[in-house]
Amino acid sequence: MESRLMKRQKLRNNEYYDMQEVFDELYADSTNNLRFRKLMKHISSDNNIKLAYRNIKGNKGSVTPGIDNLNMKFIEKMGIDNYIQHIKKKLNNYSPKSVRRVEIPKPNGKTRPLGIPCIDDRIIQQCIKQILEPICEAKFHNHSYAFRPNRSTKHAIARANFVMWKMKLHYVVDVDIQGFFDNVNHNKLMHQLWFMGIQDKNLLKILGKILKSEIQGIGMPTKGTSQGGIISPLLSNIVLNEFDWWISSQWESYSSHNIYANVGNMHRVLKNSNLKEMWIVRYADDFKIFCRDWRTAQKIFIASNNGLRKG
Repeated sequence: MESRLMKRQKLRNNEYYDMQEVFDELYADSTNNLRFRKLMKHISSDNNIKLAYRNIKGNKGSVTPGIDNLNMKFIEKMGIDNYIQHIKKKLNNYSPKSVRRVEIPKPNGKTRPLGIPCIDDRIIQQCIKQILEPICEAKFHNHSYAFRPNRSTKHAIARANFVMWKMKLHYVVDVDIQGFFDNVNHNKLMHQLWFMGIQDKNLLKILGKILKSEIQGIGMPTKGTSQGGIISPLLSNIVLNEFDWWISSQWESYSSHNIYANVGNMHRVLKNSNLKEMWIVRYADDFKIFCRDWRTAQKIFIASNNGLRKG
C-alpha cells in the first residue's frame, strides 16, 4: 500500500498540475448523480497527461519495459511536450499493444500471473484512472478499503475490530473470491460504469479495448482484468461495489419509509423487525460480513455465494 509520503506527494502533484480542482468538481458532480458524457476532454488534457507521467515516473515499475522493450527513458528522450502530442494522437484512435506476461512468485511457493502493459498504455491507463477515480469514489461504499485513496489494510482492520468488539458482532461470513481478477465479466462491468454515470461512449470504447488487450502467449481475453494493469484495481472495485451496497442495504443503509432522527434510531427499531443485522468490511476480493447470530451468518453465507455466482 502507498505510504503517507507517497500520498502527500500525489496530492502535491495534483495541485502542481492544476488538476485537483477538476477532481473535486468531478467528485461533487458524481455525488449529485450527474452523468458524464464528455470525460475525454479531461483525460486528454495537457495537465492530466503531465500528471500521469509524473505519477508513473514515481512508481518502482516505471523502468520495467513492456513487450515493445520501452520504458520511461523513451519519454525522456522524446521530451514531455512531444510526448503529450504523441499520447493525444493515440487516444484519438486507440489500439493497445500486447501485454507482457510474467509469473510472480507467491509466499506459498506458487506463482501468479502479472500483466505488464507497454509504457504508452500505462500512461493512458493512468490518465483514465485519474479522471474516473473521483467519480467512482463518490459512489463507492464507505467500508471497502483496497486500492482507494487514503485507505489501507490498517483502516480495514480497525473497522473490523470496531464491529467485533464495540458492536459485539462475533459471527463472521468470510468470503474470498477465488480467481476474481481473471473472471470479471466485461459486459457487466460496462453496464456498471454506465450506471455510475460514466457515459462517454469514446471512453467506454477505449476501456473495452483495454479489457481485451492481447496477452502475450495467451491471446485476447474474453473476461477478467489484467493484474498489473494500472486501471485494473479501480475496475475491480467498480465490479464489487454493487455487492457492497447490496449487503449494506439489508441493514446498514436500509431504506425505510419512516423518518428517524438519526441512523442509530432506525437501527434500534429494525432490531424488532424481521431484518437480519449485518455489516460488511471489504478489502479487494476479501469480504468479512459481521452478523449478530449463527443463523443469520448461515443465511447470508448462502445468499452471498448465490449473488456472487450470478454476477
